[in-house]
Amino acid sequence: MSNQQPPERSRQFDLIAFDWDGTLFDSTAIITRCIQSAVVDVGGKLPSTQDAAYVIGLGLMQALAHAAPDVPREKYPELGARYKHHYARHQNDISLFDGVLAMLADLKNRNHWIAVATGKSRRGLDDTLHAVELQGTFDGSRTADETAGKPDPRMLLELMQEFGVEPERVLMVGDTTHDLQMALNAGCASVGVSYGAHEPESFCLLNPRFVAHSVADLHVWLLSNA
Repeated sequence: MSNQQPPERSRQFDLIAFDWDGTLFDSTAIITRCIQSAVVDVGGKLPSTQDAAYVIGLGLMQALAHAAPDVPREKYPELGARYKHHYARHQNDISLFDGVLAMLADLKNRNHWIAVATGKSRRGLDDTLHAVELQGTFDGSRTADETAGKPDPRMLLELMQEFGVEPERVLMVGDTTHDLQMALNAGCASVGVSYGAHEPESFCLLNPRFVAHSVADLHVWLLSNA
């Protein structure tokens, strides 16, 4: 991957990093149900929809452990396997939010670097990118299993190092407090989206530049402010 600086232009952010699930990919409801089913499969108490949705964006085992506090640690491998089983059955049901492809194309045309910073596994992200024919759209990506789970800033720090970008030139876009906290921890700006896993009221203390209520809303803001 080339680290050549994009052509100079008037912009605030050189690198825009997106969360995947619930931000670009419409997967929140399915992931929530898969977490709930996995916990019940191994004998745990059914997590509430709110509790299951809260952990979206964390690394898989970190998320499952939080959603299933009554499941003993020795059952975590089985818990993870059951989640993957349920997710595999439904992954073809998931699709990009309307307007995402056009938004990403416009950002690339304006010479922003576009990256993904996600709690998904590397294999899971690569499979998804292939399935939706997004090869070549993203300039870089980091996943929780190859760096550290959110809100640890390592994903963003590694992307900044890869592209030679300072924190003030990086924008993180996500649908959870984990995404926005990661941006704060990395010294970067953030934008929240209200149509994903977390209620936007929880974003206030994390100082996002903007909270978008749709992809169209996000698209307009990025073109005007990024």
